[in-house]
Amino acid sequence: MSWSSRQIPLKQVRVEDGFWSPYVRLVREVVIPYQWEALNDRVPGAEPSHAISNLLITAGRKSGEFGGFVFQDSDIAKWLEAVAYSLSTHPNEELENIADQVIEWIAEAQDDDGYFNTYFIVKEPGKRWTNLTDCHELYCAGHLIEAAVAYYHATGKTRFLEIMSRFADYIGTVFGTKPEQIRGYDGHQEIELALVKLYEATGTEAYLQLSRYFIDERGGKPSFFHQEWEQRGQTTHWRPGKVPPTNLEYHQAHLPVREQKEAVGHAVRAVYMYTAMADLAAYTGDSTLLEACRTLWSNIVQRQMYITGGIGSTAHGEAFSFDYDLPNDTVYAETCASIGLIFFANRMLRLEAKGHYGDVLERALYNNVAGSMSLDGKHYFYVNPLEVWPMASEGNPGCKHVKPVRQPWFGCSCCPPNIARLLASLGEYIYTSSNDTIFTHLYIGSEAQTTLGAAQVKLKQSSNYPWEGRIQLEVTPEEAAEFTVALRIPGWCQGAGLHINGEPLAIEQIAVDGYAYIRRRWEAGDTVVLELPMSAQLVRSHPRVRANAGKAAIQRGPLVYCLEEADNGGLLPAIRLNAGTRFSERYDSELLGGIVAIETDAEREDESAWNTEALYGTDRKRTESHRLQAVPYCLWGNRGQGEMAVWIREGS
Repeated sequence: MSWSSRQIPLKQVRVEDGFWSPYVRLVREVVIPYQWEALNDRVPGAEPSHAISNLLITAGRKSGEFGGFVFQDSDIAKWLEAVAYSLSTHPNEELENIADQVIEWIAEAQDDDGYFNTYFIVKEPGKRWTNLTDCHELYCAGHLIEAAVAYYHATGKTRFLEIMSRFADYIGTVFGTKPEQIRGYDGHQEIELALVKLYEATGTEAYLQLSRYFIDERGGKPSFFHQEWEQRGQTTHWRPGKVPPTNLEYHQAHLPVREQKEAVGHAVRAVYMYTAMADLAAYTGDSTLLEACRTLWSNIVQRQMYITGGIGSTAHGEAFSFDYDLPNDTVYAETCASIGLIFFANRMLRLEAKGHYGDVLERALYNNVAGSMSLDGKHYFYVNPLEVWPMASEGNPGCKHVKPVRQPWFGCSCCPPNIARLLASLGEYIYTSSNDTIFTHLYIGSEAQTTLGAAQVKLKQSSNYPWEGRIQLEVTPEEAAEFTVALRIPGWCQGAGLHINGEPLAIEQIAVDGYAYIRRRWEAGDTVVLELPMSAQLVRSHPRVRANAGKAAIQRGPLVYCLEEADNGGLLPAIRLNAGTRFSERYDSELLGGIVAIETDAEREDESAWNTEALYGTDRKRTESHRLQAVPYCLWGNRGQGEMAVWIREGS
């Protein structure tokens, strides 16, 4: 097999969208400069990063000791990658000069053999590759490789690409099946997908084969991680003394990857690995890898994914737990995990155009990822809960990881720069194209240019999505030509309508796997209008999701809604939807920057009628009427601290 469609380069897509352009502009104008300050430890009140300080020490430009986590280099890498994507669409000489300087510091810090890692060069020289289980050496290398590829595509400069190619070449001599090589792999997957990107940029087959080695080797017997643990005296990086061997499921190393049927372990590591597996399936034609990807995808989205597109239900190991275990108040749903799920969905869409991949990509993007950053671009959620009680976050050790407000930075700050690099590259996720088809996967106002066969084609998309469901696409080939325009019909939509140049077209006659395929001879000025009826709906969980028994969530279009204390008062679990709930919808230009708010009549348990001296009683609970207001989940927490809930009790 191979890619059924290819990604349209970021430079050929311009986003101009009412919902997403403010986010993208925020990344460019606020987030990237703010994160640069954070990486330099210049944000008052935020946890220090140490990242640039470590780099300068390693490059010999300052004295001092290494600070922060062993994987601190990855924050610089993701920041550089976000910078690259921003420069692709909005050139900025000053920002480019800063990035060039950081790249030169990396070059100065790089060892003669190509190795680069500030922790092992500064703090533990001589111990490189001795603790792959814990220390993220290849993970950091992978993020740096991704940044180098993105910077090359953005600027055409080869300096960073050459630096990281030297590092990758060196890694290729260290790892493999030869007697003198380490027959191992990293505890945190990332290098695998990065090497594929390096192969795409350079055409060097060795990088693709090295990625394949890391995937094929993982999960073999005897366990590399257990062998390594024995060799270093049964110790770990994270605490002193002898420790038990690592949990192989945590690292997705319990079985060879093709034999894995359920998503287990650390959620970010898992979806990064699945992304690389999909890449390799495309480039090597390995049908067994593709089938494994399909199986793991189905397990995630059918049994282990939150309605918001969050994955990873437990804080213990930031991990998947088991099928249908989706608690709302102790959830983890790390931002990076949803970003990784988007990467995985993007690759699966390019392998096979099936609408359910696009549905999940959209769900994770509009809800979990968009909700992880505040409207000011300076505060972030690492954990993305579906129910928040601030007193529990403060007083219950099991909820300590759940923050009722976004934080300015984190000591382990993988999520903020990950958000930045995803949103800065948003244009890469809207369209793909094959020889004779252009696919529209996301409904985001934009212009794209691509080549279909011999035809140069421009596609312009405009809408007020996600508040309204009318999408207009102007198709402009340089010369009249026959090709196909494929539009995703979202799974949440019932009764979609389609018109071409004002004439109706029956979707059911051209729909395949969630896409409507319009094949015709296109001429400049042809216009497609897609109507996606959009109204608030109640969504319920599978009965095995115990946390949501007797509850429903509100969804309108791609957006999941939630209740906030700011609109509904405290004690949100006391609110109950009426039987036969009917919603009213209104656009409020003053609320949270302009949203469609949803209201309905509901009931609330009357706390004032309860005997305040009693914890339990036999009296039937009394209720009072309540006018419920729900707002998009992606915007919660922007009006101060308070309770929040996605799932609402239903009346009988």
